[in-house]
Amino acid sequence: MAARKATAEGTRTDWIADRAMRGLIAGAHGLPYPARVAAMGRLSRRAVAPLAGYRRRALANLALIWPDMPEARRRAIAADCCENLGRTLIENYSRRDFAARLARVEPRGEGLAPLAEAREAGRPVIFVTGHFGNHEAPRVVLTRLGYTIGGLYRAMSNPYFNAHYAATMEDLSGPVFAKSRAGTTGFVRHLRGGGMATLLFDVHERGGTPIPFLGRPASTSLSAAQLALRYDALLVPYFGIRQPNGLDFEVAVEAPIPHGDPVEMTREMTRRLEARIEAHPGQWFWIHRRWKGGAGKARAGGAD
Repeated sequence: MAARKATAEGTRTDWIADRAMRGLIAGAHGLPYPARVAAMGRLSRRAVAPLAGYRRRALANLALIWPDMPEARRRAIAADCCENLGRTLIENYSRRDFAARLARVEPRGEGLAPLAEAREAGRPVIFVTGHFGNHEAPRVVLTRLGYTIGGLYRAMSNPYFNAHYAATMEDLSGPVFAKSRAGTTGFVRHLRGGGMATLLFDVHERGGTPIPFLGRPASTSLSAAQLALRYDALLVPYFGIRQPNGLDFEVAVEAPIPHGDPVEMTREMTRRLEARIEAHPGQWFWIHRRWKGGAGKARAGGAD
């Protein structure tokens, strides 16, 4: 699988950063699971995210999208976002504990019946979601129910970290494929065989189609909709919504998006994600450069 291939050559800085992250993850595993997740959340909120510039970027994005929101509220959302980042990272590196925590979660939503019908008919399924809550939670829960769900992911810039992160994603459920010519070929082959896979569509796409996202145009890939049309795949949004205790999740499997014009299909995917973000703004990854060229011009409200 793509996740198991040899690591591409990186810089010495990449190697050092990866070793530091590996050490942090290994150290966290010395704690019981609830304490481990909470500790990584606090560390991300208070140290890692501010030092990496993530909090500043989150504040800039929030100022761009919700300029009339009180600054204190934007700061609270940015802090929650940074904590969710740390929690999500260590959850995904705690495969057995994460799966055990999700063992009693029953997915809900209008998409469950069509999903079961697609599996029975051997029809491919493309799940679409965003970097919200923990995007792996639905995959883990559905895997427990007998589904095998692969994924297409964008490789991280640090090749050393990317190698074990991709392997971790694959261990959670089905095969994962890097977003490359070879990876896309493997992903398509998986779909053609009636497979199921996840696409995260909420990152900036160079040369993509401008789609309104939270009131601002954002360059977006149409590939999920285009692949669904090409291979007659069910297109199903799903989400893992973190619960107030910070450890548990609701898994929502939404009604499939009707086939039609790929731009309108992508707009509907985006609207589904927007609704989740508006309900739980601190659970989306505001640290992404989603609106390139826009957020940098926004006042970050005294970000540091």
